Amino acid sequence: MLGTLNGALEVRGVSLAPEDISADVEGVNEVVEGLPVLTRVIVRYRLRIPASARDKVDRALERHAGKCPTAVSLGGAVSVTWEADIEETP
Repeated sequence: MLGTLNGALEVRGVSLAPEDISADVEGVNEVVEGLPVLTRVIVRYRLRIPASARDKVDRALERHAGKCPTAVSLGGAVSVTWEADIEETP
């Protein structure tokens, strides 16, 4: 999802340095009928963005999951959610 988000930002003219965009991902397994099954994926983005780009970043965040091949592939079987910690720079 990070690559899809980064691509969505670049299409909107927002290029972030590698140190300004990162993600932590947590997978949650639950026992279903005696088997450990991946049921949720939680993506936590950390972004450092120019304050002037906030609207573009918000739009990219709103839409990126629907364009991400991994998120779409997991769609019906695994809940994929995200949150973003955004620091704006002048």
